[in-house]
Amino acid sequence: MRSIWNGAISFGLVSIPIKLVNATESHAVSFRQVHSEDNGRIRYRKVCELEDREVTQSEIGKAYEGADGEMIPITEDDLSHLPLPTARTIEIVAFVPAERIDPLQMDAAYYIAAAGAPAAKPYTLLREALKRSHKVAIAKFALRGRERLGMLRVVGDVIVLHGLLWPDEVRAPEGVAPDVDVTVRDQELDLADALMDTLGEVDLDDLHDEYREALEEVIAAKAAGEPPPETPAPADGGKVLDLMAALEKSVREARESRGGEGEAEVRNLHGRGTPKETGAKKSTATTGKAAKKTASARKSTSKAGEASGSGKRAAKSTAKAAEKKSATAKKAPAKKQTAKKAASGKRSA
Repeated sequence: MRSIWNGAISFGLVSIPIKLVNATESHAVSFRQVHSEDNGRIRYRKVCELEDREVTQSEIGKAYEGADGEMIPITEDDLSHLPLPTARTIEIVAFVPAERIDPLQMDAAYYIAAAGAPAAKPYTLLREALKRSHKVAIAKFALRGRERLGMLRVVGDVIVLHGLLWPDEVRAPEGVAPDVDVTVRDQELDLADALMDTLGEVDLDDLHDEYREALEEVIAAKAAGEPPPETPAPADGGKVLDLMAALEKSVREARESRGGEGEAEVRNLHGRGTPKETGAKKSTATTGKAAKKTASARKSTSKAGEASGSGKRAAKSTAKAAEKKSATAKKAPAKKQTAKKAASGKRSA
């Protein structure tokens, strides 16, 4: 990989010759500006305002514009004589725990390579010292015309330099948070926890830029003279009217998308009652109601026995109760006649 900066790391009285290499690269699809009528390229030409002519790159220098519009030329020789120890040096100023660094300050990343065999020993020494201390190094360095703040940490067997924004370059988040009072219920937090547990973790290596892939498909289709692929319908992004319902639906969809794996239990903090049982008990209750209605219609003196079980057992129990009530009803007239004869005999006596 091509280096973008050559210098040294200053580690106390130890100097480590190093080279900086870009640690990241962009895979974004780039476009050119064209004339929409004939696809002619639109170009920006560098023109000198005083001479009204286009100039080459070799004719272009740097200058600082003063308050009155005066241009003050600054040459590369001027920059090379800056009274800064960081002009060609990454100067380590402190070692701190990694959690002390606010991610908001993180900027571009660079791999640090040892420049030559003599730099291998001190490079390895700094790397192993960072590993054993579980700390990161805070440093100052100059790059692209200005002094920067940086953080050195170890990734594998390589020391990485992260550019950091100066603390005064990070804006305070004033007026960003909601300015209304909102109460979040425990049930809503339970569902949010369940959703997070269901979604689980992800291997970042499995993630990729789907937008770029779709864009490349469109370009390939246009180049082949074919219609672009169909655009899928966007997901409904309407207003969330019921937060609980939206969370419950999200948990269900997350479980379904993962084939039911990694299901999360929704923890209830307030001891809600369990859902009403269905099935056999519901069938039993229905059978009992039917038996009571039958006894009331026939005005039977005996009560129907409690029905139990479900399915065939409940049906058999109901049939037996009905047969018993029928037999009792037939015997009732005979008992009444016997009682009348006994009463008549007593009076005649």
